[in-house]
Amino acid sequence: MESRSALLLGATGLVGGHCLDLLLADDRYSRVTTLTRRPLPRAEDPGARLDARVVDFELLAEQWDVAVTDVYCCLGTNMTAAESRKSFRRVDHDYTVEAARLAHDAGARRLALVSAAGADPGSRISLTRVKGETERDVTALGYECVEIFRPAMLLGARPQPRRGERVAKAVSPAVAKLMIGRLRRFRPIKAQALAAAMIAALKAGRPGVHVSTYDQILAFADEG
Repeated sequence: MESRSALLLGATGLVGGHCLDLLLADDRYSRVTTLTRRPLPRAEDPGARLDARVVDFELLAEQWDVAVTDVYCCLGTNMTAAESRKSFRRVDHDYTVEAARLAHDAGARRLALVSAAGADPGSRISLTRVKGETERDVTALGYECVEIFRPAMLLGARPQPRRGERVAKAVSPAVAKLMIGRLRRFRPIKAQALAAAMIAALKAGRPGVHVSTYDQILAFADEG
């Protein structure tokens, strides 16, 4: 079995937390490195493979000494937490693209990216425009395998709940049943399923750039 190493961005978030648990339980990875802005909560690491690092993303290039094969990008914020469109783009685009670039320069060849449903660099909506720009710029870095995931609402217990999510999650099961045809891609999905899909996709290692929405995400999660 080929030994691989993983870099995880956004390990303190909803999807990233599930990714971390799954990566540490995956024997294919000899090392799992996390880059976070604050210390990680205690994680189960029976194989002592976790290399948890607290970094300043503004100075990431100066601190970089990470060599990995696979990159999992779950880094992101929201407009409320970021407080401005500039700060939102700084986290969701700039930090993600810079880390992906540095990892690629250090030898990484596979990358999985959490984006958003409707991502488009030409969108008039700030969130979907920034997500689209991030997809575009990460794809241009030259990775052999890029798996992009575009979920809509994510279901799960966030470390820091977002405004309005409790109500939205309460009504989402009923609303999801009405989302058919082209609307299926906007169905809510469990964060744990998305994390499992990311890992399964990089395990497959398909050459090229691939975009997964609701149905593809569930299919990958089942494979995991």
